[in-house]
Amino acid sequence: MPLPDNAVEARAQGWRTLAALHARIEDRLERALRTNHELSVSEYSVLDVLSRQAGWHMRMQQLANAVVLSQSATTRLVARLEKQGWLSRYLCEDDRRGIYTEVTEQGRALLAAARPTHDTALREALADAAELPELAPLVAAVTQLTAQPVTPA
Repeated sequence: MPLPDNAVEARAQGWRTLAALHARIEDRLERALRTNHELSVSEYSVLDVLSRQAGWHMRMQQLANAVVLSQSATTRLVARLEKQGWLSRYLCEDDRRGIYTEVTEQGRALLAAARPTHDTALREALADAAELPELAPLVAAVTQLTAQPVTPA
């Protein structure tokens, strides 16, 4: 059964609002990370995701899913970070087809320096977006979600 036109429009408007908030935040993060650390949002995301893993590593396929990139885009990104000396890759001992990606000491130092920049830019982007009536409800929802303790499913 198709949705009524007003429901379709409400869903489309919701998506446009979410996309607008995402674009504002990503732009602010990109400028701050590039200016202060010569790091892109995607590069930061890879380092951040890996830093939250036991041993600071994970399989490439898991990393691709975590940073929401294709397998090939993740491979290119990891290769770039590896060339910079921020990551290393090695074969999984249990499954020789699997490749792990791990943050190096240099990558850890970069992440430690970049994390306050990221957090400040994110906080500022959300505060600015909260001033816009069309984005304020979504910012409030995001803020409420982040205030909730994360529980495993």
